[in-house]
Amino acid sequence: MTVTETDPGDVAQWVAARGAALQRFAYLVTGSADDAPDLVQEAISHALPRWSRLTAQGTTEAYVRRSIVNAAMSAWRKQRRLVVVEEPVSPTAADPGQRLADADHAWALCAELPPQQRAAVVLRFYEDLPFADVARVLGCPESTARSHVHRALADLRRRLAAEEAP
Repeated sequence: MTVTETDPGDVAQWVAARGAALQRFAYLVTGSADDAPDLVQEAISHALPRWSRLTAQGTTEAYVRRSIVNAAMSAWRKQRRLVVVEEPVSPTAADPGQRLADADHAWALCAELPPQQRAAVVLRFYEDLPFADVARVLGCPESTARSHVHRALADLRRRLAAEEAP
């Protein structure tokens, strides 16, 4: 089936169901609310020629997520710098002011991670994916995905400990 044979209703339904989650994912990977919708749109447009095969294999979401990560990595390589991001809000802290401060601090620490490590942390902890799925989205072996998460967490712990030291 070609692009012209792809049922636009199927694509539209899938995007309506998964679009918001993909946009959150893109935001967490890139740290930019402005770039996230563009990355999602680009990833879906890249998936359209393969839509029938992807849906038949059940790999549509993994393909789109991988496309988002690839596009974010390409953009990062072009810029060679990190972008300051808006502050996410964590729904778990009791005090709203403390919740915002904690979220801001956590995001600032994560934003300093290399893109692959940041993507691995987002996939593992925000998306709650097992390492096998993280590896599939990142296009690497599972051991490499584990290594990205392990190194990111070690770096975050080291920086937190350095902040707490007098």
